[in-house]
Amino acid sequence: MDVRDAVEADAERLAELTGSPRDVMRNLVHDRTVRVVERERSPAGAPDEDGATGDADGVAGDTDSVAVCGFVSYDARADTVHVTQLEGSAAVSDRLLDEPVRFAEREGMAVELLVPEGETETREAADRAGFDRAGPGPAFEGESTVRYRLDPA
Repeated sequence: MDVRDAVEADAERLAELTGSPRDVMRNLVHDRTVRVVERERSPAGAPDEDGATGDADGVAGDTDSVAVCGFVSYDARADTVHVTQLEGSAAVSDRLLDEPVRFAEREGMAVELLVPEGETETREAADRAGFDRAGPGPAFEGESTVRYRLDPA
């Protein structure tokens, strides 16, 4: 798995991962720090590093040798790094959460992540990264969230 900064050309793939419009993802790349994970595609039917089989993004016949398989977006305000989106498998999410945590450690900041109540995978990634449940977060589109916080200091 390789992690790199997202570029505008990644917007279409980010839109596929989230079900969001491409323009929204393009704006995200422009407005936030966005890091993507790329990995080599596995041959059809062969397990990749996450144990999945087939192409990294499930698109048959795609000839690119690497695929964006997840991303994290975050921004920093005052004394806190706010993770705004996290997409990817468990292994990818674990690797991606390292990015805002590493930034926060260097800058002497805390990290916060809002997790929708029903999002088990993101909650488990936050737990594995050492985040603590810090209480309820705001509701988004009628869905309750839980605030997770990590103070690396």
